[in-house]
Amino acid sequence: MNLEVELKFVARDLERAKAQLVALGASFHAPLRQLDRYFSHPSRDFRATDEALRLRAVGEENCITYKGPKLDSHTKTRRELELAILPGDAGIAQFSELLSHLGFVAVGEVRKVRTPGELIWNGEVVELSLDEVAGLGGFVELERVVDEQQLTAARQTILSLAQTLGLTDSVRRGYLDLILDQSSAS
Repeated sequence: MNLEVELKFVARDLERAKAQLVALGASFHAPLRQLDRYFSHPSRDFRATDEALRLRAVGEENCITYKGPKLDSHTKTRRELELAILPGDAGIAQFSELLSHLGFVAVGEVRKVRTPGELIWNGEVVELSLDEVAGLGGFVELERVVDEQQLTAARQTILSLAQTLGLTDSVRRGYLDLILDQSSAS
């Protein structure tokens, strides 16, 4: 199973963040609309265990992702398992129905426009995401997906890039938690 090493930061100006990254050699792809649906487990509280089960739709492509609990206190490092499922709305509907039959309950959605990119930093490929999240605003994510032997180097690479960009106060909570907290506060 792969480990996702990630840092996420609030970005008040995504265009400025993009320009900073391009100046360091980053390249970006066309923006993608993503719809993420999250599910609760029938016998344990994923918010309490810091896990997530997500169905993601990006155009016609769909996947299911399990994210394990965070493994450190500095980054959002966690085990991640992602599997492709049937494409299109029918694939999401069928998999949602399967989860429902197993006792999983949909708990929320996250809608965002993500501009993905990559940057070679310290000899390593860092995946970049510039996210405009409905109801939350802009975020910059720096990520590497590695095996356990590469974990320390991946953390150092991500932290070094964040420091160079002047990014501080990373957000360790997921978009769904931020949205749910915002809803309960209103």
